[in-house]
Amino acid sequence: MTDVDLTIKLHNSKTRKKEVFEPLDAKNVRMYVCGPTVYDRAHLGNARPVVVFDVLNRLLRHVYGADHVTYVRNFTDVDDKINATALSRKEAGAAGTLEELVAERSDETIGWYLKDMGALGAMEPDFMPRATGYIAQMVTMIEGLIEKGHAYPDGGGHVLFSVKSYADYGKLSGRSVDDMIAGARVEVADNKRDPMDFVLWKPSTDDLPGWDSPWGWGRPGWHIECSAMAHDLLGESFDIHGGGNDLQFPHHENEIAQSCCAHPEGEFARYWMHNEMLQVEGKKMSKSLGNFFTVRDLLDKGIPGEVIRFVFLSTHYGKPMDWTEKKAKEAEATLRKWFAMVEGAEKGDLPSEVLIAVADDLNTSKALTEMHRLAGAGDAAGLKSAMQLVGLVGDVVPEWAAAPKVDLSSFEALLAGAREKAMETKDFSEVDRLKTGLIEAGVEVRMSKAGVELLPGADFDAAKLEVLS
Repeated sequence: MTDVDLTIKLHNSKTRKKEVFEPLDAKNVRMYVCGPTVYDRAHLGNARPVVVFDVLNRLLRHVYGADHVTYVRNFTDVDDKINATALSRKEAGAAGTLEELVAERSDETIGWYLKDMGALGAMEPDFMPRATGYIAQMVTMIEGLIEKGHAYPDGGGHVLFSVKSYADYGKLSGRSVDDMIAGARVEVADNKRDPMDFVLWKPSTDDLPGWDSPWGWGRPGWHIECSAMAHDLLGESFDIHGGGNDLQFPHHENEIAQSCCAHPEGEFARYWMHNEMLQVEGKKMSKSLGNFFTVRDLLDKGIPGEVIRFVFLSTHYGKPMDWTEKKAKEAEATLRKWFAMVEGAEKGDLPSEVLIAVADDLNTSKALTEMHRLAGAGDAAGLKSAMQLVGLVGDVVPEWAAAPKVDLSSFEALLAGAREKAMETKDFSEVDRLKTGLIEAGVEVRMSKAGVELLPGADFDAAKLEVLS
């Protein structure tokens, strides 16, 4: 099977079914994923969409070519929590204007985010736009929506989107406007023509960051940010829009409404993908339960990024995922064995079973099952290629899992001599003693007609070899 023959299938949230993926342009496959609001460290739940869409990005690049995929993931750096941190630093005597302190905080948290996600093996997207760099595009889009009758200023510095002006509102989430009003806590405001109308622009006070606009000093609403950035970087129509399922409503629903009304000649995103949420030891992650932690918390505890990624890949992205210590330990044990096998191995042809599994709506759990099979068959080259497809290994194995460098040649000679003697005497007790001791010291013993080979494992303990000499 060649990659040209491969059929990629993705579950489209908008149609609620798995569909064959057919890009608008195979020479420029385009994907937009909603990124973080950068006010603090990324928690474990924030990392799941990063890993999910990193796998999809890798798959698309494998199939269509690295130069034929454009992956965009944004940073929301317009936020009250960012402002609050900057304001507290200013009040504590930090140098610089509030705007400079806001930018400093954003730079700081973006740096953390990229480092932590990099530790999970995530490739950086082709574009990582910041909302603050696209204010002009947002203002232009809002002006166009007002001109087309889809938005209105309230005269007090706000501009609101008129939900009833877009007939298809609610199709992504599958709810009618009346159902959404009945089932949601809709903000009651005198400036709204309809309870479901949402903010495109809002006023900013003189002591907070803002930008000049036709409606006064202010800042954009959250939803318009992604619409403007996606349009500027990917055009009126593109292939895939992704994010966590907590964004499906209202964020993605509002994105569709804004974008389709602003650019009715386009389709906006054709395939919508949403990952399910994450739990910890069977419970929703929360600070009150004491089971809330950031990716950095786990990394600092000594849990490698590859282990976190493996646990994520063990559950299909469309199902809730449960992070447990048991899964992490099992993942680390498996990865140590796999890394020992692929270390120094040449990359082979990607096994078709693995590629087909990943292409089937990112069925990474099935792909891991195939990798277990490859490991059992001793196919180091195939296993390495498979691990690279899903981002579990680069060109070299990570330092934490690398086999220790140790000279075991004297023990190889000792065991070989004992085996040779045992073949004559038929007394294998010394061979058994040496093998048992070596295994207890964390050494893998390989004996064949060609000779004896000893390989130190991840749990190798040189001190335990002293009794064997």
